[in-house]
Amino acid sequence: MQSSTEHRRKMNNPSKQNEISNRHNNRDGWYLLFGSWLIASLAALGSLFLEKGLGIEPCALCWYQRIFMYPLVLILLTGLLPLDRRVTRYALPLAFFGWITAFYHLLMYVGIVPESLQPCGSGPSCVQDDLGVFGFVNIPMLSLLSFSVVIGLLLVFMQRTKQ
Repeated sequence: MQSSTEHRRKMNNPSKQNEISNRHNNRDGWYLLFGSWLIASLAALGSLFLEKGLGIEPCALCWYQRIFMYPLVLILLTGLLPLDRRVTRYALPLAFFGWITAFYHLLMYVGIVPESLQPCGSGPSCVQDDLGVFGFVNIPMLSLLSFSVVIGLLLVFMQRTKQ
């Protein structure tokens, strides 16, 4: 059994404190990365449910947003097991460009972007009101929110797991 003096000496050791701090940062980082993965997974499953379950056909911009969201599910999962801080190199650009696409889609949806700049040709309209929850939440807004949360969690993850 250690004496209290010996225990204090070990705890005052800078290398021991760094080890404890790194362990806490890794645990916090894992939870942040898991949260990012969970949001990306729910967004991907939600988009599939809207299409296959409710029969809402995705527009051109919805497909682009899926192109950015679906790989995030796999990339973030590979960064979790084992925890790899470098996963942000791949995940952040995807999330950022997905966010830009979702933001543009939302601007189109609310009528800020004129029809001449809308990429939707044949197929479903990018401004069609297929899903409205509480009267103001729509598909582009849900996508933008998902990408925003993923980006936010990844930025906090990078800050907390600095080496």
